Amino acid sequence: MHGLFDHSLLVVTGKGGVGKSTVAAALGLAASARGLRTIVVEVAAREDVARALASNVAGVYAERALDERLHHISIDPQHAMEEYLRGALPLGALAALLSRSRIFTTLIAAAPGMRELLTMGKVWELAQHERRARDGEPYDLVVLDAPATGHGLAMLQAPRTFATVARVGPVAGQGRAIADFLVDPRRTAVLAVSTAEEMPVTETLQLRSQLGKQSGLDLSLVVVNAVVPHRFSAADERTLRAAPRSPASHAALFAATWTRQQHAQITRLRQSLPGVALVTLPFVFRSALDRAALELLAGEFEP
Repeated sequence: MHGLFDHSLLVVTGKGGVGKSTVAAALGLAASARGLRTIVVEVAAREDVARALASNVAGVYAERALDERLHHISIDPQHAMEEYLRGALPLGALAALLSRSRIFTTLIAAAPGMRELLTMGKVWELAQHERRARDGEPYDLVVLDAPATGHGLAMLQAPRTFATVARVGPVAGQGRAIADFLVDPRRTAVLAVSTAEEMPVTETLQLRSQLGKQSGLDLSLVVVNAVVPHRFSAADERTLRAAPRSPASHAALFAATWTRQQHAQITRLRQSLPGVALVTLPFVFRSALDRAALELLAGEFEP
Protein backbone atom coordinates (compact mmCIF):
# COMPACT_ATOMS: atom_id res chain seq x y z
CA MET A 1 0.00 0.00 0.00
CA HIS A 2 3.07 2.22 0.12
CA GLY A 3 2.69 5.18 -2.24
CA LEU A 4 -1.01 4.59 -2.90
CA PHE A 5 -1.93 8.22 -2.18
CA ASP A 6 0.86 9.50 -4.42
CA HIS A 7 -1.28 8.76 -7.49
CA SER A 8 -3.61 11.25 -9.15
CA LEU A 9 -6.45 8.74 -9.64
CA LEU A 10 -7.59 5.70 -7.67
CA VAL A 11 -10.06 3.48 -9.55
CA VAL A 12 -12.12 1.35 -7.17
CA THR A 13 -13.87 -1.62 -8.77
CA GLY A 14 -14.86 -5.23 -8.02
CA LYS A 15 -17.86 -7.53 -8.03
CA GLY A 16 -21.21 -5.86 -7.45
CA GLY A 17 -22.36 -5.78 -3.84
CA VAL A 18 -18.95 -6.09 -2.17
CA GLY A 19 -18.88 -2.52 -0.84
CA LYS A 20 -17.03 -0.51 -3.50
CA SER A 21 -18.77 2.72 -2.48
CA THR A 22 -17.87 2.10 1.15
CA VAL A 23 -14.22 1.64 0.24
CA ALA A 24 -14.21 4.70 -2.06
CA ALA A 25 -15.65 6.84 0.73
CA ALA A 26 -13.14 5.50 3.27
CA LEU A 27 -10.26 6.18 0.86
CA GLY A 28 -11.52 9.72 0.36
CA LEU A 29 -11.57 10.30 4.10
CA ALA A 30 -8.13 8.74 4.53
CA ALA A 31 -6.63 10.91 1.78
CA SER A 32 -8.20 14.12 3.06
CA ALA A 33 -6.93 13.32 6.57
CA ARG A 34 -3.42 13.22 5.05
CA GLY A 35 -3.91 16.79 3.84
CA LEU A 36 -4.75 15.95 0.22
CA ARG A 37 -7.45 17.92 -1.56
CA THR A 38 -9.58 14.95 -2.61
CA ILE A 39 -12.73 14.38 -4.64
CA VAL A 40 -14.76 11.16 -4.60
CA VAL A 41 -16.46 10.55 -7.94
CA GLU A 42 -19.61 8.50 -8.45
CA VAL A 43 -20.95 7.61 -11.90
CA ALA A 44 -24.33 7.04 -13.55
CA ALA A 45 -25.82 9.82 -11.39
CA ARG A 46 -25.42 7.78 -8.18
CA GLU A 47 -25.20 9.49 -4.77
CA ASP A 48 -24.40 6.59 -2.39
CA VAL A 49 -21.11 8.05 -1.17
CA ALA A 50 -22.59 11.52 -0.81
CA ARG A 51 -25.44 10.26 1.37
CA ALA A 52 -23.04 8.38 3.63
CA LEU A 53 -20.66 11.32 4.04
CA ALA A 54 -23.11 14.23 4.18
CA SER A 55 -26.61 14.88 5.47
CA ASN A 56 -27.69 16.74 2.34
CA VAL A 57 -27.29 15.86 -1.34
CA ALA A 58 -26.92 18.82 -3.69
CA GLY A 59 -27.71 17.05 -6.95
CA VAL A 60 -25.95 15.49 -9.90
CA TYR A 61 -22.86 16.97 -11.56
CA ALA A 62 -22.03 19.55 -8.92
CA GLU A 63 -18.59 19.61 -7.35
CA ARG A 64 -19.21 20.34 -3.73
CA ALA A 65 -17.19 20.40 -0.54
CA LEU A 66 -18.07 17.90 2.17
CA ASP A 67 -15.42 19.43 4.42
CA GLU A 68 -12.27 21.50 4.00
CA ARG A 69 -10.35 18.98 1.87
CA LEU A 70 -12.96 16.39 0.85
CA HIS A 71 -15.23 16.94 -2.14
CA HIS A 72 -17.79 14.92 -4.13
CA ILE A 73 -19.31 14.81 -7.59
CA SER A 74 -21.79 12.46 -9.27
CA ILE A 75 -21.15 12.31 -13.01
CA ASP A 76 -24.04 12.19 -15.43
CA PRO A 77 -23.01 11.47 -19.07
CA GLN A 78 -25.52 14.02 -20.41
CA HIS A 79 -23.92 16.83 -18.41
CA ALA A 80 -20.45 15.53 -19.32
CA MET A 81 -21.39 15.67 -23.00
CA GLU A 82 -22.61 19.27 -22.69
CA GLU A 83 -19.40 20.25 -20.92
CA TYR A 84 -17.33 18.49 -23.60
CA LEU A 85 -19.18 20.32 -26.37
CA ARG A 86 -18.64 23.67 -24.69
CA GLY A 87 -14.93 22.96 -24.47
CA ALA A 88 -14.43 21.23 -27.82
CA LEU A 89 -16.38 23.52 -30.15
CA PRO A 90 -15.31 27.12 -30.79
CA LEU A 91 -18.86 28.48 -31.00
CA GLY A 92 -20.49 28.33 -27.59
CA ALA A 93 -23.97 29.01 -29.00
CA LEU A 94 -23.64 26.11 -31.45
CA ALA A 95 -22.46 23.83 -28.68
CA ALA A 96 -25.44 24.79 -26.53
CA LEU A 97 -27.79 24.22 -29.48
CA LEU A 98 -26.36 20.77 -30.20
CA SER A 99 -26.52 19.76 -26.54
CA ARG A 100 -30.24 20.60 -26.51
CA SER A 101 -30.95 18.74 -29.74
CA ARG A 102 -32.88 15.55 -29.00
CA ILE A 103 -31.67 13.87 -32.20
CA PHE A 104 -28.03 14.75 -31.55
CA THR A 105 -28.08 13.62 -27.93
CA THR A 106 -29.86 10.38 -28.91
CA LEU A 107 -27.18 9.63 -31.50
CA ILE A 108 -24.43 10.33 -28.98
CA ALA A 109 -26.08 8.17 -26.32
CA ALA A 110 -26.54 5.32 -28.82
CA ALA A 111 -22.87 5.19 -29.82
CA PRO A 112 -21.33 2.12 -28.12
CA GLY A 113 -18.98 3.19 -25.37
CA MET A 114 -19.73 6.91 -25.70
CA ARG A 115 -21.23 7.19 -22.22
CA GLU A 116 -18.12 5.54 -20.78
CA LEU A 117 -15.85 7.84 -22.79
CA LEU A 118 -17.69 10.95 -21.61
CA THR A 119 -17.58 9.76 -18.01
CA MET A 120 -13.87 8.99 -18.11
CA GLY A 121 -13.25 12.28 -19.88
CA LYS A 122 -14.71 14.11 -16.90
CA VAL A 123 -12.73 11.96 -14.46
CA TRP A 124 -9.56 12.80 -16.40
CA GLU A 125 -10.43 16.50 -16.34
CA LEU A 126 -10.86 16.41 -12.56
CA ALA A 127 -7.40 14.87 -12.18
CA GLN A 128 -5.58 17.55 -14.20
CA HIS A 129 -3.44 20.17 -12.46
CA GLU A 130 -4.66 22.72 -15.01
CA ARG A 131 -8.37 22.06 -15.27
CA ARG A 132 -10.50 22.91 -18.28
CA ALA A 133 -13.72 23.37 -16.34
CA ARG A 134 -14.60 26.98 -15.66
CA ASP A 135 -13.51 27.99 -12.15
CA GLY A 136 -12.35 24.42 -11.53
CA GLU A 137 -9.70 24.13 -8.83
CA PRO A 138 -7.18 21.28 -9.00
CA TYR A 139 -7.36 18.21 -6.78
CA ASP A 140 -4.47 16.24 -5.33
CA LEU A 141 -6.40 12.98 -5.65
CA VAL A 142 -9.47 11.70 -7.48
CA VAL A 143 -11.14 8.54 -6.09
CA LEU A 144 -13.42 6.93 -8.67
CA ASP A 145 -16.20 4.69 -7.38
CA ALA A 146 -16.26 2.70 -10.63
CA PRO A 147 -18.94 0.24 -11.77
CA ALA A 148 -18.66 -3.50 -11.19
CA THR A 149 -15.77 -5.40 -12.76
CA GLY A 150 -16.95 -5.92 -16.35
CA HIS A 151 -18.38 -2.43 -16.81
CA GLY A 152 -15.47 -0.93 -14.90
CA LEU A 153 -12.97 -2.50 -17.31
CA ALA A 154 -15.02 -1.29 -20.29
CA MET A 155 -14.97 2.22 -18.86
CA LEU A 156 -11.17 2.15 -18.55
CA GLN A 157 -10.85 0.82 -22.11
CA ALA A 158 -13.30 3.25 -23.79
CA PRO A 159 -10.85 6.15 -24.39
CA ARG A 160 -8.31 3.88 -26.13
CA THR A 161 -11.05 2.30 -28.24
CA PHE A 162 -12.36 5.65 -29.44
CA ALA A 163 -8.85 6.95 -30.14
CA THR A 164 -8.14 3.89 -32.27
CA VAL A 165 -11.41 4.12 -34.20
CA ALA A 166 -11.36 7.88 -34.75
CA ARG A 167 -7.59 8.07 -35.50
CA VAL A 168 -7.64 11.83 -36.13
CA GLY A 169 -9.59 14.81 -34.85
CA PRO A 170 -10.46 16.12 -31.36
CA VAL A 171 -12.12 12.87 -30.20
CA ALA A 172 -9.05 10.84 -31.16
CA GLY A 173 -6.66 13.32 -29.59
CA GLN A 174 -8.55 13.56 -26.34
CA GLY A 175 -9.11 9.81 -26.28
CA ARG A 176 -5.35 9.20 -26.52
CA ALA A 177 -4.63 11.74 -23.78
CA ILE A 178 -7.14 10.09 -21.44
CA ALA A 179 -5.98 6.57 -22.33
CA ASP A 180 -2.32 7.43 -21.74
CA PHE A 181 -3.24 8.86 -18.33
CA LEU A 182 -5.22 5.77 -17.36
CA VAL A 183 -2.45 3.28 -18.22
CA ASP A 184 0.31 5.28 -16.51
CA PRO A 185 1.00 3.47 -13.22
CA ARG A 186 2.58 6.61 -11.79
CA ARG A 187 -0.72 8.48 -12.07
CA THR A 188 -3.44 5.81 -11.99
CA ALA A 189 -3.90 2.95 -9.53
CA VAL A 190 -6.61 0.28 -9.79
CA LEU A 191 -7.98 -1.19 -6.56
CA ALA A 192 -10.08 -4.33 -6.38
CA VAL A 193 -12.68 -4.68 -3.64
CA SER A 194 -13.80 -8.15 -2.61
CA THR A 195 -15.45 -9.92 0.24
CA ALA A 196 -13.91 -13.09 1.66
CA GLU A 197 -16.21 -15.34 -0.36
CA GLU A 198 -15.54 -17.68 -3.26
CA MET A 199 -17.27 -15.83 -6.12
CA PRO A 200 -15.96 -12.31 -5.34
CA VAL A 201 -12.45 -13.72 -4.86
CA THR A 202 -12.64 -15.54 -8.19
CA GLU A 203 -13.80 -12.34 -9.91
CA THR A 204 -10.93 -10.43 -8.33
CA LEU A 205 -8.42 -12.92 -9.75
CA GLN A 206 -10.05 -12.63 -13.18
CA LEU A 207 -9.96 -8.83 -12.91
CA ARG A 208 -6.20 -8.87 -12.46
CA SER A 209 -5.74 -11.04 -15.53
CA GLN A 210 -8.06 -8.97 -17.72
CA LEU A 211 -6.58 -5.68 -16.50
CA GLY A 212 -3.10 -6.83 -17.47
CA LYS A 213 -4.20 -8.00 -20.91
CA GLN A 214 -6.20 -4.86 -21.72
CA SER A 215 -4.01 -2.11 -20.31
CA GLY A 216 -0.78 -3.58 -18.99
CA LEU A 217 -1.67 -2.38 -15.50
CA ASP A 218 -1.59 -4.49 -12.37
CA LEU A 219 -3.74 -4.20 -9.29
CA SER A 220 -2.22 -1.79 -6.81
CA LEU A 221 -4.27 -3.00 -3.87
CA VAL A 222 -6.91 -5.56 -2.97
CA VAL A 223 -9.33 -4.56 -0.24
CA VAL A 224 -11.19 -7.39 1.46
CA ASN A 225 -14.31 -5.86 2.95
CA ALA A 226 -16.54 -6.99 5.83
CA VAL A 227 -14.15 -9.39 7.57
CA VAL A 228 -15.61 -10.70 10.81
CA PRO A 229 -13.38 -10.94 13.91
CA HIS A 230 -11.79 -14.30 14.73
CA ARG A 231 -13.01 -15.23 18.20
CA PHE A 232 -12.66 -19.02 18.39
CA SER A 233 -9.66 -21.31 18.08
CA ALA A 234 -9.88 -24.77 16.52
CA ALA A 235 -10.07 -26.23 20.03
CA ASP A 236 -12.91 -23.87 20.91
CA GLU A 237 -14.80 -24.97 17.80
CA ARG A 238 -14.40 -28.65 18.70
CA THR A 239 -15.72 -27.90 22.19
CA LEU A 240 -18.71 -26.07 20.74
CA ARG A 241 -19.55 -28.97 18.44
CA ALA A 242 -19.46 -31.38 21.36
CA ALA A 243 -21.59 -29.18 23.61
CA PRO A 244 -25.38 -29.56 23.91
CA ARG A 245 -27.24 -27.59 21.24
CA SER A 246 -28.63 -24.21 22.26
CA PRO A 247 -29.26 -20.88 20.52
CA ALA A 248 -25.98 -19.60 21.93
CA SER A 249 -23.95 -22.58 20.71
CA HIS A 250 -25.58 -22.38 17.26
CA ALA A 251 -24.64 -18.69 17.02
CA ALA A 252 -21.08 -19.40 18.18
CA LEU A 253 -20.66 -22.26 15.68
CA PHE A 254 -21.99 -20.10 12.88
CA ALA A 255 -19.48 -17.36 13.73
CA ALA A 256 -16.62 -19.88 13.97
CA THR A 257 -17.49 -21.42 10.58
CA TRP A 258 -17.88 -18.00 8.98
CA THR A 259 -14.47 -16.80 10.14
CA ARG A 260 -12.82 -20.07 9.08
CA GLN A 261 -14.28 -19.80 5.56
CA GLN A 262 -13.29 -16.16 5.31
CA HIS A 263 -9.74 -16.96 6.39
CA ALA A 264 -9.51 -19.63 3.67
CA GLN A 265 -10.56 -17.14 0.96
CA ILE A 266 -8.16 -14.46 2.22
CA THR A 267 -5.35 -17.03 2.12
CA ARG A 268 -6.40 -17.92 -1.44
CA LEU A 269 -6.13 -14.26 -2.44
CA ARG A 270 -2.69 -13.84 -0.86
CA GLN A 271 -1.35 -16.97 -2.54
CA SER A 272 -2.86 -16.15 -5.95
CA LEU A 273 -1.79 -12.48 -6.01
CA PRO A 274 1.88 -12.42 -5.03
CA GLY A 275 3.25 -8.92 -4.96
CA VAL A 276 -0.17 -7.26 -4.61
CA ALA A 277 -0.83 -5.50 -1.30
CA LEU A 278 -3.93 -6.62 0.60
CA VAL A 279 -5.90 -4.75 3.24
CA THR A 280 -8.80 -6.15 5.27
CA LEU A 281 -11.64 -4.00 6.56
CA PRO A 282 -13.69 -5.19 9.53
CA PHE A 283 -17.36 -6.05 9.30
CA VAL A 284 -19.33 -3.09 10.66
CA PHE A 285 -22.34 -4.29 12.63
CA ARG A 286 -24.67 -1.45 11.70
CA SER A 287 -27.78 -1.25 9.52
CA ALA A 288 -26.28 1.65 7.56
CA LEU A 289 -22.80 3.13 7.35
CA ASP A 290 -22.53 6.74 8.47
CA ARG A 291 -19.56 9.07 8.46
CA ALA A 292 -18.36 7.93 11.87
CA ALA A 293 -18.21 4.30 10.72
CA LEU A 294 -16.47 5.29 7.49
CA GLU A 295 -13.84 7.21 9.45
CA LEU A 296 -13.11 4.05 11.43
CA LEU A 297 -12.62 2.14 8.17
CA ALA A 298 -10.47 4.96 6.80
CA GLY A 299 -8.05 4.36 9.65
CA GLU A 300 -7.29 0.91 8.18
CA PHE A 301 -5.53 2.63 5.25
CA GLU A 302 -2.96 4.25 7.51
CA PRO A 303 0.59 2.93 6.90
